[in-house]
Amino acid sequence: MSSTGGPMSGEGEREDDEELRWLDEQEKAAWTGLISLVLLLPSKLESPLRQEHGLTLFEYLVLSHLSEAPQRKLRMGELAFLASGSLPRLSNVIKRCEQRDWVVRTPDPGDGRYTLAELTDAGFDIVRLAAPTHLRSVRRIVLDSLNTTDQKALARIAQKLRTVSDGFG
Repeated sequence: MSSTGGPMSGEGEREDDEELRWLDEQEKAAWTGLISLVLLLPSKLESPLRQEHGLTLFEYLVLSHLSEAPQRKLRMGELAFLASGSLPRLSNVIKRCEQRDWVVRTPDPGDGRYTLAELTDAGFDIVRLAAPTHLRSVRRIVLDSLNTTDQKALARIAQKLRTVSDGFG
């Protein structure tokens, strides 16, 4: 993938690959840094949540977003977007949370085509217990290593790379 040789460097490329732009050293460093974050960071943030509260990182994010929503309710599509997950993945997590009495699903009274997820009092309690664990991990693993300029750059880059939904369903 770099211009320094190797299987992805373009050596031995065929003529039909002419328009392919190989990564230079700066691009390769950016890409490998990003992919390392994407693959390694979630498990580092999830480990304390699992150990102390029996929660996956995605479960925590779902419950946390519900805890911050007006009346602790969100449409499933909006919740999937906020938690950076697909609707099928969210449905599976919500089902597990319903079995634990942390969440209930109801039709949206404003538009019955949509389903609302609502955080119960028991769900709010688990978020309140898990939040300090998550916050400590976020600070220790991510934020404490970055100065203000780095944090702003990370936020800006994340915004540029984020997939934006046209609407919430």
